[in-house]
Amino acid sequence: MDHSIYNLLPKKAVLATMHGKEQALGETFASIGVTLCVPEAFDSDRFGAFSGEIERPGSMQDAARAKLTAAMATTGMSVGLVSEGAYGAHPVIPFAAAGTELLIWRDAENNYEVVEHWFDANPAYDHAQAENLQEARQFLDRISFPDTAVIVAPASNREAPCGKGLRRMRDVEHAVKTAIDTCAHSMCFLQTDMRAHMNPRRMETIRQLGKKMADRLVCRCHACGTPGWGLLRKETGLPCEWCGGPSLLVSHEVHGCVACDAINMEPRSDGHTYADPAHCPMCNP
Repeated sequence: MDHSIYNLLPKKAVLATMHGKEQALGETFASIGVTLCVPEAFDSDRFGAFSGEIERPGSMQDAARAKLTAAMATTGMSVGLVSEGAYGAHPVIPFAAAGTELLIWRDAENNYEVVEHWFDANPAYDHAQAENLQEARQFLDRISFPDTAVIVAPASNREAPCGKGLRRMRDVEHAVKTAIDTCAHSMCFLQTDMRAHMNPRRMETIRQLGKKMADRLVCRCHACGTPGWGLLRKETGLPCEWCGGPSLLVSHEVHGCVACDAINMEPRSDGHTYADPAHCPMCNP
């Protein structure tokens, strides 16, 4: 870390949240001299809700940027931070869940933006249908309830929850009964509440991502001095061990500045210089 960069960072930044993410991010950013300010009565749910009542507009990045723009406009602050998450099926492992967290830092005054990601291969993300309370309790047993809150809705209308952020058994029981009674198929749909303040695992993931972002913000560009030097993209084409042709695997990383054209090409962090032929489109079409 280049600690001399602290005086290049703003003293305050708006955090676009209504779900307590300052608990995960505040201390880390304070350690690099930035106080995160949460806007009053800021409705981040209007940019998409995990429970489905409000569909997220566009991609995860689109929603995050819209949320950040709104928070900066509301407060009049020129620097902001926003978090956004997406959870679903694991891209490789069948029947497993995974999640991606996104964090964006924007300095409108100096015209640069830093984007960082975190992949969680073991999130507190799950869902199930239940015909009765016994089946509903089986779901609760596997999601670390009540630490992880639950959302309950009719199975035939999952976008109309009977209860969100539920952490008391009597509230869950009432919501399950209501959902079953109002469902066309007499079933309820239960899902983990993925809002950060209702999901300790997700809050910890955001905390780790915040540390990654803070570490990057105290790295400045060697050419122009802008904060945020780091990974810009990964490029594929690692040579095949058999034929030497480009494989589908990452060949190198491109590290660079978020404000100017300065870049460095970095080798793969695992040290591999050749790809297994299984990943070669020529040897394994």
